[in-house]
Amino acid sequence: MKKTNAFAIAAKLIIAIVFLFSAATLSARDYYQIKVYTLKDAAQQATVEKYLTDAYLPALHKAGVKRVGVFKPIESDTTNFGKKLFVLIPLKEMKQLEKIEESLSQNSKYQKSGETYINAAYNNPPYLRIESVLLKAFVEQPDYFVPKFSTPKSEQIFELRSYQSATEKIYQKKVEMFNEGGETKIFEKIGANAIFYGEVLSGNEMPNLMYMTSYENMKSNEDHWKTFRDHPDWKTLSAKEEYKNTVSKITKYMLHPADYSDF
Repeated sequence: MKKTNAFAIAAKLIIAIVFLFSAATLSARDYYQIKVYTLKDAAQQATVEKYLTDAYLPALHKAGVKRVGVFKPIESDTTNFGKKLFVLIPLKEMKQLEKIEESLSQNSKYQKSGETYINAAYNNPPYLRIESVLLKAFVEQPDYFVPKFSTPKSEQIFELRSYQSATEKIYQKKVEMFNEGGETKIFEKIGANAIFYGEVLSGNEMPNLMYMTSYENMKSNEDHWKTFRDHPDWKTLSAKEEYKNTVSKITKYMLHPADYSDF
């Protein structure tokens, strides 16, 4: 009898451990850092891109970051083309940021490969400013997605959007609209190839959320957005009183992935 009871207790413990492990795995959500370089001219862009290609991305890979996205505004964006670079760094946990900085400081190959950028003079900097945005993945898409397109990267469109809200409470309602409300599901239904959805934890446009969708070319982008706007689920969701006025400002960037981008 004692052996039977011991076996039953052990079995229950194993089941509990498996359940807790599964729950923890299911609830794990990625974090993202988006670094936005503001550039003065083509010379600065060339310096930063050489640094990213030769030093920064290889160092991030060595530090355990499997994929890093680098994106440039499309040519028709006369405000930002040649003036911005976006770097997407997926993280499994926030403390990875600190580990990455420690890794870079101890990586001699990185220091040598990125010497021009790292040791730039005060009167000849490689960029004007760097903005850093930290995000936590939405519950409905806890990790990033990597699309597969047959078109060249120079034709692909990665659309980065930021939705600002008037207050923190209203912002949480917009996040709810994406998650429980089903907005992310609509994007999934129409095949918008969402790279990520994220709650902004730190940035200069808070309170806001950000997300990125992707398309094989501009026509595909336009067609998918028309499908989204006409979708019956979106018409139903957007008509709900509880979700009205949850967005006060939308900022969007139409981007091409760099040749050396992992996305």
